[in-house]
Amino acid sequence: MTEKDQNYVPDNTEIKTVAIIGLGALGILYGNQLSKGMPGENLRIIADSERITKYETEKIYSNGSPCDFQYMTPEEKCNPADLILFTVKYQGLQAAIKAVSNQVGENTIILSALNGITSEAIIGKTYGMENILYCVAQGMDAVKIRNRLNYAHMGMLVFGEKKTGEISTKVQAVASFFDRVKLPYQIDTEMYKRLWGKFMLNVGVNQTVAVQEGNYGDIQREGPARDTMILAMREVIALSEKEGINLTEEDLNYWLRVLSTLSSQGKPSMRQDLEARRFSEVELFAGTVLELGKKHRLPTPVNQDLYEKIRLLESRY
Repeated sequence: MTEKDQNYVPDNTEIKTVAIIGLGALGILYGNQLSKGMPGENLRIIADSERITKYETEKIYSNGSPCDFQYMTPEEKCNPADLILFTVKYQGLQAAIKAVSNQVGENTIILSALNGITSEAIIGKTYGMENILYCVAQGMDAVKIRNRLNYAHMGMLVFGEKKTGEISTKVQAVASFFDRVKLPYQIDTEMYKRLWGKFMLNVGVNQTVAVQEGNYGDIQREGPARDTMILAMREVIALSEKEGINLTEEDLNYWLRVLSTLSSQGKPSMRQDLEARRFSEVELFAGTVLELGKKHRLPTPVNQDLYEKIRLLESRY
């Protein structure tokens, strides 16, 4: 495929309207960037009426500046969105799938920035896998406290087809749109392996920092916390071999380099959840590792220990 061919996007796949479901850290981060590069009426933040009232009353801020968002309830009738971004937590995925039903059409492209390795398949059961591109959000150090988001690094969205080596028309359309709105991105032709790599990172970073009750700095420097993180990640590598994904130490080192670019004062989502006394995604991380360990009869003692410690912290709410 020539460079010209790769950049060609047929008119019927041009992305003009976007719906975002989930106004947490990622929803604000990328929604705010999109709002600067496209007409406001073409960006829809999907939320129930109670949340919309709260957002409009209290405002949403990104690095100190108010966000200019247009809100839409799930019940409102509209033309389907060209692109939907899922940026909810895993616990809210089923409700979010129902909430975007009026936004989905035959040609709607769906990106899920959720953690874990299962959200695409879950969404695909309702809306069809042919509508979905696999996606991970990486490299951001955003911290959200109530209605205010602060970050030093926006990171990027990495996306592609699940099938290795394919750059489809849908992938080209999203890349062209992100170019127009100046949203950082990368296309990956081994996207399912990338998804597992981000899962490996989250298993290590999110859980270790949560248990340490600290920040990225705790696992960026040498010491017991960093050692625990890496051991937890290596348990995922062992499981990936059994699942045919075949992560390696090279993949681990890649994600450690990504980690090194983040603000040392930043905090991953699980740490922020526990600080706010919210229940975390531990089932999505250690819970998944423990299930796969049982499936393949592989020991996962580090994730078992992290799982128990995080559940203990949550039991104190």
